[in-house]
Amino acid sequence: MKHILEALDERREGARLGGGQKRIDAQHKRGKLTARERIELLLDSDSFEEFDMFVQHRCVDFGMDKGEKIPGDGVVTGWGTINGRVVYVFAKDFTVLGGSLSETHAQKIIKIQDMALRNRAPIIGLFDAGGARIQEGVAALGGYGEVFQRNVLASGVIPQISVIMGPCAGGDVYSPAMTDFIFMVKDTSYMFVTGPDVVKTVTNETVTAEELGGASVHTTKSSIADKGYDNDVQALLQMRRLIDFLPSSNTDELPEWPSFDDSDRMDLSLDTLIPDNPNKPYDIKELIVKVVDEGDFFEIQEAHARNIVVGFARIDGRTVGVVGNQPLVLAGVLDSDASRKAARFVRFCDAFNIPIVTFVDVPGFLPGTAQEYGGLIKHGAKLLFAYAEATVPKITVITRKAFGGAYDVMASKHLRGDVNYAWPTAQIAVMGAKGAVEIIFRQDMGDPDKIAERTKEYEDRFLSPFVAAERGYIDEVIQPHGTRRRLSRALAMLRHKELENPWKKHDNIPL
Repeated sequence: MKHILEALDERREGARLGGGQKRIDAQHKRGKLTARERIELLLDSDSFEEFDMFVQHRCVDFGMDKGEKIPGDGVVTGWGTINGRVVYVFAKDFTVLGGSLSETHAQKIIKIQDMALRNRAPIIGLFDAGGARIQEGVAALGGYGEVFQRNVLASGVIPQISVIMGPCAGGDVYSPAMTDFIFMVKDTSYMFVTGPDVVKTVTNETVTAEELGGASVHTTKSSIADKGYDNDVQALLQMRRLIDFLPSSNTDELPEWPSFDDSDRMDLSLDTLIPDNPNKPYDIKELIVKVVDEGDFFEIQEAHARNIVVGFARIDGRTVGVVGNQPLVLAGVLDSDASRKAARFVRFCDAFNIPIVTFVDVPGFLPGTAQEYGGLIKHGAKLLFAYAEATVPKITVITRKAFGGAYDVMASKHLRGDVNYAWPTAQIAVMGAKGAVEIIFRQDMGDPDKIAERTKEYEDRFLSPFVAAERGYIDEVIQPHGTRRRLSRALAMLRHKELENPWKKHDNIPL
C-alpha cells in the first residue's frame, strides 16, 4: 500500500507544478502569481478541495498527441470557503499551453459551474489565458458555448465574479462579460476580442495591448471592468471582502456580520454638509461613509461615470446597496453612462434581495447633442426601469436638488419607494428657480426687481421639501444628523417586505 500512496503523492506533485518550474518562474517575473497561489490567497487557509487534477486533453491533431500532456490541462478547479462560506472557483493556469481553452479544459469549468448552481453558492473565475486552443478547432468553440450557456442560466441566481489577472482575449472575454462583476489587475491584465496584431491588419491602427484593453481603459472608458487593482494580492484580498457583502444565492438570507457601530449613532457634522450656495458642490461619499457601519463602503465602478456613486455597505451588520448622485462631478447630473452604471447595480441588488438606499442630489439629465445622439432617452429609461421593477426595500433620502424627470427616476415614491425622506435643504421641483422664472414670467424679463420677486416667490413655494411632503411624496423631513438612525429603523421595518411583479417570462428592459 505504501508504494501506491507514494505514487499518488508523486502524481499530485507533478500536477501541482503545472507547466514546470521554469514557466512558474517566468510567471513570477511578470509580477503574476500562479493559478494555485492565487486560489490559496483567495480562499481560507487549507479549505481548497481540487477537482479533476489529473484531466488531460484528448487532441491528436497537429502533433498534440506526441507532445507533453500536462495534468489539469491549463485550469485549476474546485471549491473552498471565504470566511467560512462556500465558494466555487476556477483559475486559468498560464504555465500550461498559455491557459488556452480545450474541450477538456472547458468540461472542468462546466462541472464547477453546474455544482455552483446546484448548490447555490458564488463562483469566482480567475482569468489568465490566451483564448481558445487553436489545435482543437470547433471542439474548443463548443466548450466556450457550454460555458456561456451556464453563465446565462446562473445569472441572477448565484453571484458570478471574474478577475482578469493576465491576458483575456477572443472567446475568453465573453464569459466574464456575462458575470456580475469584472475586476482587473493594472499593467498585467488586458481584455479584448481581437488583439493589437489583428487590429493593425484590419484597420491599420497601431495600438498596444494596454491601450487596447488594459485596466485603465476598461475601468474608465468602456465600463467593462468594475475596478482595477495594483497587483494580484490586492485584487484577491478585495474579492474576499466583496464576497462578505453578497448572499450566496437569490434564495439565501443576506450575510450578517457583527457590527461595533451603534445604529442610533448621530453625526452632527452632517447638519453642515450642504453648502449655503446651492451651486456649490460637496462629496456624497462623505455622507455615505458617515451613515454606514464603521465607514466601510465597497465602491463599484468608481473610475467610470463618477457623477453617480454605487457600491455595497452595511447598516446594522446587514448588506445594503448604495446609490448616490455625486455633486462633485458634473453637479451630479444623470447622463447616459451614469444611468447605465446605476441601472445595472440596482438590478443586481434586486436580483439578490439586497435593500437599496438612494441619496438624491440631481439637477436633471445632462443636456446637449452628444447625449441625445448617444441615446440618453433609452439609457435614462434603463435606470427608471430598474428602480421601477425592483421589489426589494427601497429607501430614499433627498439631500438637496431633485429636479425634473430625474426626481422621478431616483427611487421616488412614484416608483414604489418604500420610505422617502428629505433633508430640510431638499429642493423638489420641475427645474431650478432661474430657469422656471424665465419661462413662467417671460413677460417680466425686462424688469429685474420683478424677476427677483418672482424668483423668491418660486423658491419659497417650490424649492423646499414641504410641497412634496404635503402630498405624501415625502414620508418625513428629517434632521441630517439623524439619517443613520432613520435608515436603520426603516430597514428593520422593511426586513420582511413582500412584493411581487405580475408574472412574465422576463421583462424587456430598454437595452
